[in-house]
Amino acid sequence: MSYFKDIYLSSKSEINIDENIIELVKKKKPESVKELIYSLNQDLKLDEKVLLEHVLRLEAKGLIKVEKRSLHSMPASFYLKSFDAFWYWLTIATGITTVVTVLTISQNFYPWAYLRNFLGAIFVFFLPGYSVVKAIFPFESAVSRTSKEIETILRIGLSIGLSIALVSIVGLFLYYSPWGLQLTAIVLSIFTITVIFATAAVARNFIVTNRVYCE
Repeated sequence: MSYFKDIYLSSKSEINIDENIIELVKKKKPESVKELIYSLNQDLKLDEKVLLEHVLRLEAKGLIKVEKRSLHSMPASFYLKSFDAFWYWLTIATGITTVVTVLTISQNFYPWAYLRNFLGAIFVFFLPGYSVVKAIFPFESAVSRTSKEIETILRIGLSIGLSIALVSIVGLFLYYSPWGLQLTAIVLSIFTITVIFATAAVARNFIVTNRVYCE
């Protein structure tokens, strides 16, 4: 009985959040998503990502409209320096470190070989898929702490699965290419894929942070 009560209260809470967003948009006419999220956060005291998820959901339903601006009309440097883009720089830095480590350190050069193998495992089995997941699902939809933990586990599992699939495709492509299955070609190919999808993800996050208004 308690389980169904929690579901009911959660659904009711989400409806109240949506109503507050629509009312605030009509009343204050915020100039940007950031301004809207800030105003909502002052009243509702919820996580910014949760509020942004509600804004995007209302936009999908047509209850509010998000005016998407091009990358050139907004200062990208501000977003890239924010904490929201920290994962992007960490991914790129990990990729570069791995490429340098794998190509310069021998398998028999201990104890540095352990670092090489550790970074190589992350590079192959996690980073490519993680970048793809961030590009496809840029925002967390979790509302409660439990659901957020479940979503994190799902994202990790999906990242590992996609990484294995992408690396297999890369290996198949290189096998029939003039370069063959050389270590340098494999490492650079995986790094390129990771950078492309990570950049697409951070660009998508940036574009979504746009002006909001009510029709």
